Amino acid sequence: MNWYLKVLKQYADFSGRARRKEYWMFTLFNMIFSIIALLMHSIFHDTLHLYHTTSVIHFPIFWYSLISFLPGLAVAVRRLHDIGKTGWMLLIALIPIIGAIWLIVLMVEDSNSGENKYGANPKEILK
Repeated sequence: MNWYLKVLKQYADFSGRARRKEYWMFTLFNMIFSIIALLMHSIFHDTLHLYHTTSVIHFPIFWYSLISFLPGLAVAVRRLHDIGKTGWMLLIALIPIIGAIWLIVLMVEDSNSGENKYGANPKEILK
């Protein structure tokens, strides 16, 4: 949970590097909270429907997605920086099927040892 909160605190920090653990722990908690928001939507959907409110702003998943989008983007860019790639490599996901697979492979790759042009290795800083 600390990794998730760390990412939220750095919600608009696109500089520096993020460890694999930081990225994947954020992704794990993000998925868990998204599932909870979807469950809340399905539970409360009938209640909202009774009041004839069809506005998307009432749906928990909409609000959670809106809140978590920028921190998720920032940690993904920092993760790519950790392996020596530019944040623009995220656009590779736009290539159908192959792009998403390639991006996952990049995200599981180990950090560049030592310092790179994006900063010091976060693993070595913690030691």
